[in-house]
Amino acid sequence: MAAPGAHSAAHLQLLSCNIAAGGNIRRYGDYLTKSWKHVLPTRGTRSNLDQFADLLSEFDLVGLQEADAGSLRSGFVNQTQYLAEAAAFPYWSHQPNRKIARFAASANGLLTRREPNEVLDYPLPGRIPGRGALWARFGEGERALIVVIAHLSLGPAARRAQFEFLAELIGGQDHVVLMGDLNCSAHSPELKLLYRNTALTPPAETPPATFPSWRPRRAIDHILTTPGIHIERLWTLPHPVSDHLPLAARVRLPIALAGN
Repeated sequence: MAAPGAHSAAHLQLLSCNIAAGGNIRRYGDYLTKSWKHVLPTRGTRSNLDQFADLLSEFDLVGLQEADAGSLRSGFVNQTQYLAEAAAFPYWSHQPNRKIARFAASANGLLTRREPNEVLDYPLPGRIPGRGALWARFGEGERALIVVIAHLSLGPAARRAQFEFLAELIGGQDHVVLMGDLNCSAHSPELKLLYRNTALTPPAETPPATFPSWRPRRAIDHILTTPGIHIERLWTLPHPVSDHLPLAARVRLPIALAGN
């Protein structure tokens, strides 16, 4: 699945990040003083995205959350497409989830160096609509790798319903990667529900904190895998594009998937 010559065929370099539309938030006060950036364009956003794109060359697959789908605040730029082109990813998909008139449009995004066989998007349940899961399949049958990119709600009750939905979506698949801003710890009660109902497993080691990016204290962004996909390394990138640090993983694939 890796680009020719980039990495061993039996390994993948993965990255997940909530980019908050490239908002460049650096302290809690920015949520108030820079709140206008949620609806109006700013020159710094493009520069911030360009710096982020420079970090993506070593990765095979990137999952984005809160990428702007092309509204006023991004200068009507689809940020998933922009990052794919800036970082030379030949394939990209996005899933618009929440739109506020013409001012803001959030989306999940997928950047990949190998063409997926199938990409589907699913709205997640919740009292307030606007959360989603982007599902991609690489390969066929038992040799398929399933990648799910998700952004879950802030409230535990809504997250529980969303994890129940994801458990049904993932089902009994043996080779799955779930990545995204799950807004809870790896051992939260609602995430344990997902472990019980799928083959996904909790991290073998304490995952690195990703939020807030300027003083990380909470590990709420995750890259989770089923047992056959071994995470050899899990780390954060030092350059924040938003109030979340990007979370990276190097995974080893089963031999059966190596040629996907």
